[in-house]
Amino acid sequence: MVFAGERLHILHLIRNAIERMFCRLKDFRRVAARHDRNAANFLAAVGIVAVVSYGL
Repeated sequence: MVFAGERLHILHLIRNAIERMFCRLKDFRRVAARHDRNAANFLAAVGIVAVVSYGL
């Protein structure tokens, strides 16, 4: 049984991780400024930045 306090703590950890991910993505100028003209190129750039940032 998960209590309300534990659930809020888990949600906070997940939200914090997502916010840190977006901050890292914004460090790359191309992704932050959205220089790509179409969605496929933009998503490819986001994927490359994720690999470089997190070493996936």
